[in-house]
Parts: sequence; structure tokens; C-alpha cells
Amino acid sequence: MPSPHRRGQGQWALGHLEPLNAAERFKKDDAGLNVRDRIVNRYAYLGFDSIDPADLRGRFRWWGLYTQRRPGIEGGRTGALEDAEIEDTYFMMRIRIPGGQLSSDQLRTVADISKEYGRDLADITDRQNVQYHWIRIEDVPDIWARLEEVGLSSIQACGDVPRNILGCPVAGLDAGEILDATAVLRATEAVAANNPEFGNLPRKFKTAISGCASHCTAHEVNDISFVGVLGPDGTPGFDLWVGGGLSTNPMIAQRLGVFVRPDQVPAVWAGVAGLFRDYGYRRLRSRARIKFLVADWGVERFREVLETEYLGEALPDGPAPAAPRGGRDHIGVHRQSDGRFYVGVAPHVGRSSGTQLWQVAELADAYGSGRIRTTTEQKLLILDVPQDRLDALLSDLEGTDLQARPSVFRRGTMACTGIEFCKLAIVETKGRARELYTELERRLPDFDTPITINVNGCPNSCARFQLADIGLKGSIVDGTEGFQVHLGGSLGTDPSFGRKLRGLKVTADGLTDYVERLLRSYQADRTEGEEFAAWVRRADEQLLTTAGTAEMAGTAGLGGAR
Repeated sequence: MPSPHRRGQGQWALGHLEPLNAAERFKKDDAGLNVRDRIVNRYAYLGFDSIDPADLRGRFRWWGLYTQRRPGIEGGRTGALEDAEIEDTYFMMRIRIPGGQLSSDQLRTVADISKEYGRDLADITDRQNVQYHWIRIEDVPDIWARLEEVGLSSIQACGDVPRNILGCPVAGLDAGEILDATAVLRATEAVAANNPEFGNLPRKFKTAISGCASHCTAHEVNDISFVGVLGPDGTPGFDLWVGGGLSTNPMIAQRLGVFVRPDQVPAVWAGVAGLFRDYGYRRLRSRARIKFLVADWGVERFREVLETEYLGEALPDGPAPAAPRGGRDHIGVHRQSDGRFYVGVAPHVGRSSGTQLWQVAELADAYGSGRIRTTTEQKLLILDVPQDRLDALLSDLEGTDLQARPSVFRRGTMACTGIEFCKLAIVETKGRARELYTELERRLPDFDTPITINVNGCPNSCARFQLADIGLKGSIVDGTEGFQVHLGGSLGTDPSFGRKLRGLKVTADGLTDYVERLLRSYQADRTEGEEFAAWVRRADEQLLTTAGTAEMAGTAGLGGAR
């Protein structure tokens, strides 16, 4: 039998131009961004039932719109229903926020829209976006007009396009950064967004550009990342990584081994995006991400094709990034390079509201310069605070239910949208994650070791469960909502995906008991200074599965493999 890799994979550069699946067909029929005109001039007037299915479930994504899940559909039916049976007549809308950079005026507009059109709900994502829910098609043109008036948009927030570009939220302010990548990120955004050349990629294309010494953009799992380094002569620039990604086939990105000057980044980004567009696999959606191309080709061939066919020049060899320094979330009070301070706060697993975001904008004006940032950990930062105003700001933030000194559990827990709104989800996430860390705060008040707990509603990794100390993937366990447990995920100098233990699933009702036992086992068994991920890698599987001694472990809430 011939290797499947020798069959036509839908690669344009090899002449495989015909649509090979439904997504490629609707993209060929009409460019995704063209749907805006129909939304503004037709669908907004005629209503939800007038929307063409290829627009509704395809091209709408190019403008950051997905139908949300209809209430009352249990997780066990996910995947068994057609789209029309599971979707509601309301939309999620995602706002593109390059580098997570917002002004107070922009955030007030985001907040107002949430209050007026989105039932006062706003989620901060782990890709620095803000997501609305409960959006009606009739209101979309007005929302766009208000966003664009302050320089924001939902363009290409979803779809087979370059997604929101990640950047360090304290670029230009962190005294320890390798370089300030703000100008480079903005120049690349100008190339990536609303550019017909990149409006039809094989799949989504996620970018990170940062000079942060903490590596806060998780470059290891992006499709393409530019990571700050000092070049051979000491000049700051970037190390280029390609082919990272999670979902059901997680892969760590690979270094191409080249040094990219800041002024070269937009062109090199366009070269990689163009290579992906032309050589990326389009036959099967499940293999259409760039990570599969990089894995098949290897970095040497990928670099050669990039340099010869897309850049027209060779890039010099360059060094690898230094090991990350400190935590990646920028939570707490930190001195800026100009002597002022930034304050990072933790909403409840990214869940916020228009009311709360308005308050943050007001506080940013009252205590800082009006600059706010979102992070890749679902957090918020207020910049440029004088030292003598810190205590007052921290007090006012507490009054809005935002903590700059949260517990390790609130600080380290993330959650995706979950079954509340997501059509792919199997379990509830946001509320359950909040209940989990609140109860852990009560049961383990003295636990002060940094710990990450990522709660995901399905296998698609929107909350990066494979990278967490404790990663929870939504699953049906013994006929009820539960989670497949992954343990010991990490990035940095020794990246590793979480350890998936055979048969280790836990029901939602038994989750808190299991995590408590697991953390107590860690405390009892660890060596001095041993981090959780390192402990997991050496711990006995039976210890991790039962999470403790016979007296502690029990079996309540633990489900068998399914």
C-alpha cells in the first residue's frame, strides 16, 4: 500500500488546486472577508433565518463570529448532532487585540458593547482577545462601527487566516526584556490583517512576536514565533520557531536556527505564511495545520524552501533563546523600566463583564496613563502607576473583584468557554474551574507553590490543558460529566506535554477531592524545591492515580477508562 504522504495532499504549489473538502469548497466559491457586505446589507435586516449556511458556518469566522451552543444540550450529545441542531441564533464575537494592547477609551467601548449587546458578559482569552456572547446578527453592524471608531475590529479573529498576534503585555516597560517588539508586532499586523494574500490559508495560523525574557507568549506552541535573542554580535533580534500547536496532535515548535533582524520580521513572517498557504495540506482538515508540514519536511528543508522560494536570500544562523526568567503571567506589582509600576490582576478564569471592564478603564485613567493590557493567561494589566498610588489602586481593584495578589490557585487556573456556549464542548468549565480553586483555597490555605490547573471542555486545547501541571480535558465518565487527567505539562527549557495516565478519569463531582489528594501527595513526597511537573515525571503511577495513601485516596469520584 502506498504511503498516504505520497498522495495528493491539496498542496497548491504542487498543482493540487481543486477543493478537497467542504471548507476548501466554500473558500474557493467566495473569499471569507467578502461576507461582511452581506452581513451589513442583508442579514442584519432579514435576520438569522436568512443567513446562507456556507456563510453562517464558514465565512462568518473571518469576521470573528461563531454561532453559540443552544442551551440545554447535554455534553454527551456533542458530536452526534448536526450544526443546525446544536447551534443557537446568537453569536460569539471575538475582538482582535494585537499584543493585548488597549487604551482606556478602547476598553470602555469594549465594555459598553458588552453591556448593551452581550448581556454584560466578556471573556478574556488566552490569546489576548475579548469574546462576547449573546450577540444578535441584527446588532453586528452597529458593534463593528463602534469598535472601528476606536481602532478595534473582529476581523480575522477566527477562520483559516492569521489570527490575533500575541505579544508581551509589558513590551517596552520590562527592564529585563531582550528588546521591545511593539513596533515589529504592529508592522507585522499591518501585513497579516485584511491582506488578500493570506485570506485563504489551509487552517488557522497563530503568531507570537515577543522580546520578553519570561517567554510569556508560549512560543513553543504557536504556528510561528519570533523570540527575542541577542545575535552573534550582541544586536537584539529574533529566533524563528515554526510548527507548534496543541489540539488532538500536540507538537512543540521547532527552531529554524536563523537570526532575524527586527526590520526583517514582517517579510519573514509573510514568507512563512506564504509557504504554509502554498505547501500546506488541504485535503484533510485534521492535517492542515503547519505543524504537520514541518514534521514531515524537517527544519532543514523548510528553511531551504523559505529562503530560496519566498525570501530570495539566506538568513544567518542564530542562537537559541536564553532560559525563561520568572513566571509568565505578569501578575502582581512590578516596577517598570521608567520607575513607575504595572499591576497585573486575575479575573475569575478569564470571565469578566462589561461593568468590570469599564471599572478597569476608569482605574487605568485615575491611577495610570490609561494603558491596559490583556495577557496569554487570561489576565489584565494596568500600566504606568506611580509608586505613591499603588496602595489606593490595589484597594480599588479589590473592590471590583480583581486581585493583584491572588492565591496560587486563582492565579494558576485557566478555563476555556465550555459547554455554556461552545458547540464542541462536552462539559461545563468556567463555573466548575472557579468552584475548584475556591474550594482548594479553603482546603489548602497554606499551599503556596505555583501550580497551574487548566480546565478544557473538549480535546481541542483552547485552555492548553497539555501544558498545565494539572490538565483537565472534558470527557463523559460513568455517564456523567468528568475529565481525563493530564499531569506534569510544562514549557521552558524542558518542554513536555502532560502525562496521560491510563484509566485516570475523574467525575466532575469528584474533581476537587482528587486534586486535593494529589496536591497533598505532592507536598508529602516532593524533595526540597522540587516543582510539581518534575515530581510527576518521577512519581509512581499508582500514587498519581489514587493520589495518596489508602486512607486519603478512596475511590469516590474516580471513573474508569472509557
